[in-house]
Amino acid sequence: MTTSLSCQDIIENLTTAIIVMDNSLRVNRLNSAAEVLFGMSQRQANLIPIQTLLLGDTSLISGLERVKETGQELIEREIKLYLPSRGDVFVDCSIKLIETSSNEPYILLELAQLDFQQRISRDESLSTQQQVLRGLAHEIKNPLGGLRGAAQLLERQLNSDELKEYTAIIISEADRLQNLMSKMLGSHQKPEHTEVNIHEVLQRVRQLVGTEVDSRLTLVGDYDPSIPALYVDFDQLVQVFLNIVLNAVQALNGAGEIILRTRIQRNITIEQKIYRLGLCVEVQDNGPGVPKSLQESLFFPLVTGRAEGTGLGLYLVQDLIHRNNGMVSCVSQPGCTIFSAIFPLEQLSE
Repeated sequence: MTTSLSCQDIIENLTTAIIVMDNSLRVNRLNSAAEVLFGMSQRQANLIPIQTLLLGDTSLISGLERVKETGQELIEREIKLYLPSRGDVFVDCSIKLIETSSNEPYILLELAQLDFQQRISRDESLSTQQQVLRGLAHEIKNPLGGLRGAAQLLERQLNSDELKEYTAIIISEADRLQNLMSKMLGSHQKPEHTEVNIHEVLQRVRQLVGTEVDSRLTLVGDYDPSIPALYVDFDQLVQVFLNIVLNAVQALNGAGEIILRTRIQRNITIEQKIYRLGLCVEVQDNGPGVPKSLQESLFFPLVTGRAEGTGLGLYLVQDLIHRNNGMVSCVSQPGCTIFSAIFPLEQLSE
């Protein structure tokens, strides 16, 4: 039996955002990818001016007006859009005029989000770097044990307390480096994947963080209660979001607002696999933002913006999310930083 496939079915499953407007540049139709991109449903967007979605983007609005007047297709590459819900987003853009039998022209706007491909490429690079670093950490960790043992033997032969201070320094630094190498190697424990309510994870994080902050900091939960159970390791996800939220607390110096948000996403891509439905968990803060010089390498090991930091916190976040079949990203500008973790809403074979 052959099942018919409509044009609407195809459009709704595209990863490219499709926006159809009337001749007055009012939104007539959004596909699922556009709803995700703008954080707005078809019903909410119906008949609103496109300028409402493209706040402050005069170049794209000018392009739409030009296509409306001339009828000539316009293609632009690597346009930067600012979306209040997501920050800066880079897209390839195509604008066409659609002629209809009723002589009422429509304008078709296609936005292909570039950060999906950039994120995939970055995750592949991270995976390769993780393998190299784990090998390096193993090579360093083994002689460190010998160095520490030799310092302990030497300390027993020394009668001078002054000289013993030097061996104590060697032992202390060997322990510190051993601990650092252990963190770089990551947990050897295989994730225990079970059905988990993501909101129980986030509520646990709110409870843990709530004991460490005062009334100057507000933790807000913006949850979609219809989200089904996720197949992940509960404890590892608590650690992931605890690390991200504590980073936000430090960025805010304990004063500001942190929002924990959950939403369904359609047609997500993780490690070159496309999933029809996914869960997006966002941690948003209104702090000063991540320096631009760090944004591209934020999840790489030994990268930190704090003098006292080890540069392993977000590296471990990325590693734990990867172990739970997810993907993490960050968009940031002063006043709005959003860490997004995406997971497929379907059970994968172990």
